[in-house]
Amino acid sequence: MNNLFSLRLAIINIKKNSKTYLPFIITCICTIMMFYIMHAISVNEGLEGKSGSQSLKSILRLGTIIIGIFSAIFLYYTNSFLLKRRKKEIGLYNVLGLEKKHIARVLLFESIITFLISITLGIVGGVVLNKLMFLVLLKLLNFEVAFGFSLSVPSMLRTLIVFLGIFLVILLSNLLQIRMLKPIDLLKGSQHGEREPKTKWVMTIVGLIALGTGYGIALSVKSPLAALNQFFIAVILVMIGTYALFTAGSIALLKLLRKNKGFYYQTRHFISISGMLYRMKQNAVGLANICILSTAVLVTFSTTVALYVGVEDALKSRFPRDIVMVASDITSSEAQKLEKILESEIKNNNLTIRDKFNYWNITFGAQVKEGRFSLKKEVGYNSNLSMLTAIPVSDYNRLEGKNVSLSDDEVIIFSPTKKYGKDTITIDEKTFKVKKELDSPVLGMASETDIVDSYLVFLNDINLTENNDKRKYLVCFDIESSDQNILLLSKHLNQKFMDNQLTVQIESPVSHRQDFYMIYGGLFFIGIFLGSLFLMATVLIIYYKQISEGYDDKERFEIMQKVGMTKTEIKGTIKSQILTVFFLPLASTVLHITFAFPMITKLLAVLNLKNVALFQLSTVMTILVFAVIYSAIYSLTAREYYKIVE
Repeated sequence: MNNLFSLRLAIINIKKNSKTYLPFIITCICTIMMFYIMHAISVNEGLEGKSGSQSLKSILRLGTIIIGIFSAIFLYYTNSFLLKRRKKEIGLYNVLGLEKKHIARVLLFESIITFLISITLGIVGGVVLNKLMFLVLLKLLNFEVAFGFSLSVPSMLRTLIVFLGIFLVILLSNLLQIRMLKPIDLLKGSQHGEREPKTKWVMTIVGLIALGTGYGIALSVKSPLAALNQFFIAVILVMIGTYALFTAGSIALLKLLRKNKGFYYQTRHFISISGMLYRMKQNAVGLANICILSTAVLVTFSTTVALYVGVEDALKSRFPRDIVMVASDITSSEAQKLEKILESEIKNNNLTIRDKFNYWNITFGAQVKEGRFSLKKEVGYNSNLSMLTAIPVSDYNRLEGKNVSLSDDEVIIFSPTKKYGKDTITIDEKTFKVKKELDSPVLGMASETDIVDSYLVFLNDINLTENNDKRKYLVCFDIESSDQNILLLSKHLNQKFMDNQLTVQIESPVSHRQDFYMIYGGLFFIGIFLGSLFLMATVLIIYYKQISEGYDDKERFEIMQKVGMTKTEIKGTIKSQILTVFFLPLASTVLHITFAFPMITKLLAVLNLKNVALFQLSTVMTILVFAVIYSAIYSLTAREYYKIVE
């Protein structure tokens, strides 16, 4: 068999199997476009010189890697659907006289054609859309939009190499499978999995334990640090539980429905349940994949949307006032000099300040064990870490307008993360009586961080250890002026403090706004890409699953029609079969999101987003939109399924 004949046969095969090949090629084109665009933007020189550009580029490079890895896994997985549908056809070629080397040549040409179409249209589409996506990113980052056209040759080469490698791996895998299978196996390749599966109670129990443990971790986590440490453990456990319960639990559910005589012995239920039960072993993995991908879509979109929409809330959370000044290692006289410089600059710049507060503090990292706070100069982040901020009670009285007196062994305590709830507190070797625990924070005061459990302790002497190099003087205030004047004042103050040899760090939401938009806008941009990629994967798996089911059921429904089953009854059976299982992944996805919500809110707190109501709204809206899309997919795939079995 010459190459020209093999090429013609490959073209005919692609056309004849367009129902399965076309979605695969479209998916390849879209993933190639996404990879090229993400890589091209990550190396775009238009981002150079901007505040926070390096962080953004790192985020975009990470997004490129994720897209590449996911594309490889996803395209390899979806190719298995194509090969399954082709096995009978390939087996027939073998029976009719074509040797396996000839079949391999045909598959090679099919892969070359698919690759050339995909890479050409993918890169062309990526080049065309690259500028548009870059403009969208600049808009998200609040940058000035620059016009012009650019072609990234390095991105084209990287895309070509990555996807050439993916297609080669897929081709080698297909050739290996064809080589190992006998013609009779190929002819029956699409009919495997017809035995009734056994109920696997061990796997069901393992799934329940894994899922319950994952949910338990998500619900019990108390701090953002703990959420960071345990998030991936919870994710892995939930994934294990999902696959185990879809594989074993779905079989148990169908068998329970079969035992319900009143439900099972109805025409549409009898056929759909019996059909699904016999193929549930292969269905279960697909349904679990749909559930996991759907969860990834919802988490990706809801978190990145909430972060971007809540960027101003995050700024307010991170910076309590327009100007935040932290002076380290200064004396009381130097603090007075700082106040005089501040007063002078405010007057010289003709500005008005309000809501000013200032106080001394020392923040300690403390290892908490059995109720004892052990202060350490250097501490690593672990589950026992807490942050302890000591503040003079005199500053508390001044800011609150009170006249509370404490003995040397008494403290007032407040925690923004958890209620302390004890009568005493032991710090190193010294035990203090808790005179009062505050229910709300003192005006303007907050702990250095609430990523871990944090405590504000008001007492007479804040020098809790001999090492007091962490003593700080903090001054915060708002300014009734423009952002430009706030930045100008910060610049003048910085210069004055340097001239007077004062070590003062000046921060403001204005100076960090661009950094926040860089990070959150970049995450939102990647969220759009990854969410779209996961959604596309979900749609394609659902489509192939329904197409595969349709071809498997075609012969069965033809027999049913011959024995008297009407088209109306067939439609009812199809609807029952799809509805019984199709919306199970969606329900499981919503359940996963519900249990994961507390943990995700803790993770968002690490990024300074503490507006839980905003994230809740974002999650609900994302679920509703996804449910509409999911229902539309159901409608379309059910129609295709019916066309096949009709």
